[in-house]
Amino acid sequence: MTAEPTDRLEGAPLISPSTTGHPLHEPIVDACRTVFDPEIPVNIYDLGLVYTIDIGGENDVRVIMTLTAPGCPVAGEMPGWVADAVSAVPGVRTVDVDLTWEPPWGMEMMSDEARLELGFM
Repeated sequence: MTAEPTDRLEGAPLISPSTTGHPLHEPIVDACRTVFDPEIPVNIYDLGLVYTIDIGGENDVRVIMTLTAPGCPVAGEMPGWVADAVSAVPGVRTVDVDLTWEPPWGMEMMSDEARLELGFM
């Protein structure tokens, strides 16, 4: 019996960690909070759609995000909205937004604020 190939190392987290210690992290989070899914009155960060904010040494930013569902009507547009919001942060050099479906988004990824806003608490 052979093992199935995998795109990640055994034991590696499904979501890459963010560069939380970088001074641009909080302003980038704030920028992500200005982007809303048009069907849900909560910003994408508090919805848990932003998985990773990776900030490189030259202030190049990579955002890994998902959507609530693969058939989301704004799937083609939302990464651009995020890129526009993050590129407006002073000090950010470049922005790359990658859309992923792994792990799939679930309601458990929402912040307490988002759950309260949507009436789940």
